[in-house]
Amino acid sequence: MSLRTVRTIVIVLTILYATDTCDLYVWGQEKVEIDARAQAKPFPHFWEQMFGSGRAILTLRESYRDDLRAVKQITDFRYVRFHAILHDEVGVYNEDERGVAVYNFAYVDQIYDGLLHNGVRPIVEISFMPKKLAFNPDALHPFWYKQNVSPPKSIEKWDALMVAFAKHLVERYGIDEIAQWYFEVWNEPNIDFWGGVPRKRSYFEMYDHTARALKSVNLRIRVGGPATAAAQWVGDFLRHTAATDSPVDFISSHGYADDTVENMFGTDEVIPMEQRVCRAISKVHNEMKVAGKESVPLFWTEWNVPGMNQVRDTTFVGPALANTIRQCDGLVTMMSFWTFSDVFEESGPGSRPFVGQFGLRAEFGINKPSYYDFALLHKLGGQRLANASPNVIVTKTVDGDLVIVVWNLVGPESEALKTTDSRNITLAVHGVPPSARVTVERVDNEHGNVLPVYEKMGRPAYPTPEQVDSMNRATKLQSPEATQLQNGDLNLVLESNALALIKISNRW
Repeated sequence: MSLRTVRTIVIVLTILYATDTCDLYVWGQEKVEIDARAQAKPFPHFWEQMFGSGRAILTLRESYRDDLRAVKQITDFRYVRFHAILHDEVGVYNEDERGVAVYNFAYVDQIYDGLLHNGVRPIVEISFMPKKLAFNPDALHPFWYKQNVSPPKSIEKWDALMVAFAKHLVERYGIDEIAQWYFEVWNEPNIDFWGGVPRKRSYFEMYDHTARALKSVNLRIRVGGPATAAAQWVGDFLRHTAATDSPVDFISSHGYADDTVENMFGTDEVIPMEQRVCRAISKVHNEMKVAGKESVPLFWTEWNVPGMNQVRDTTFVGPALANTIRQCDGLVTMMSFWTFSDVFEESGPGSRPFVGQFGLRAEFGINKPSYYDFALLHKLGGQRLANASPNVIVTKTVDGDLVIVVWNLVGPESEALKTTDSRNITLAVHGVPPSARVTVERVDNEHGNVLPVYEKMGRPAYPTPEQVDSMNRATKLQSPEATQLQNGDLNLVLESNALALIKISNRW
């Protein structure tokens, strides 16, 4: 047996072992038993309530707002998070010739007015440091927009800025509105987005001051953190805030599917990428439980699927997203997919569409497969029915319809599985008439996938509005395919990384 063959077998067995099911099936074939009478539990749509999006000043662009409205239409999301509301390009903080602080909230108002006008509230990420307030004005991050990551030169001036900021927001929007926002202190202070020394202790001190300053304006203002990368610091943060009696209204952290196991968990164990995000959320959830904070909301304010091989532009996102929803259900209050739009600019203005960026919409407003994946998953019901399969989520709507999502996830790192073309899946549905009416919708290579259309168009670097419209019309999801159960069964053939949404009507 060749080394290549052995490696292939090992990878396949590892992936089969990693799935959390005891069902035995031949690779490429699966039968899923679904009981419409199974125990149900509430299924809040935690994956689509919040999205991330670049930095504050981008929200003033029409391209950003077009993308926001498009994603709002398919998900009805409620919150958006972005960096750098205190960046000098927003103009919030200055000092006169005597060193006295001068505040200007004109752009802040335009930013938040625009969000509210479009039916979305902010997760107010308190970042980054205005240069005039920075201990080190030259502590610039390498991102294209060069945010300052220094701690403040004066904690008293920082406190005063926080008080002025909160007072202005309450005066403009009213406390009943502001009490529905969330204020998150900084972004990923455990890595190079925070220049305090020592890093952890200086952030904790800044958090204490920020939280107390905001709460001094009104106790209904909700504040939290530590907004760390790779699920770090949460246990220490909770111990610190308990010891100092600092207010914590929610916990937030980040974790991506391609974060390393060592960074996330401090071990060298083998954890497949498709399990890392929810394993990290579970770790943080347990840390909160130990600290007696299990009832505090947990926000995963940044996450995404692996970024290798530009798969974020492909049909891979849908099954990876659905699989994450399946695993994370019950562990997290809201997850913020980073980002809803490729209007982004961490590395500078986008040079062309489809370079593997994070968003649901590519540059110029082109809908990616992930845009349609979110549209399908939005149709899931509000009650989840118990089911052991690692490839389905079974839900029920208020009308009693079954809504099932089923997928064929093929990870981008799984060389042995890249040759797998399709999987035959039989849904054996019990508790409904054996010939019940069914509709099927899909995102796969032929449905909702813009990349072949873009390729046929000649891959224009700067597509015209007419070309963008043509691509979006070509990929728009069509009316659901109507069929019916055959003796209680529905047979599906799913391509690699296909996502299908099945609705079984209760109106027999």
